[in-house]
Amino acid sequence: MPFYQRLGITLAAMLIVSFSAGLLVRNLFGVPLPDYAAGMVGGLTAIPVWDFLKRVRPKE
Repeated sequence: MPFYQRLGITLAAMLIVSFSAGLLVRNLFGVPLPDYAAGMVGGLTAIPVWDFLKRVRPKE
């Protein structure tokens, strides 16, 4: 998988997870998730996603 595709998928996963975590915390506790915490959740998500995408190879 080319670098730009891995990068795009990883960035999309980061944004989706950080946004979802913010919504979840707001709905459960009634307070907004701080920006740095949402960024940390998104960044921690990027590590396994990037590793998984590096190992996935298209079938030929």
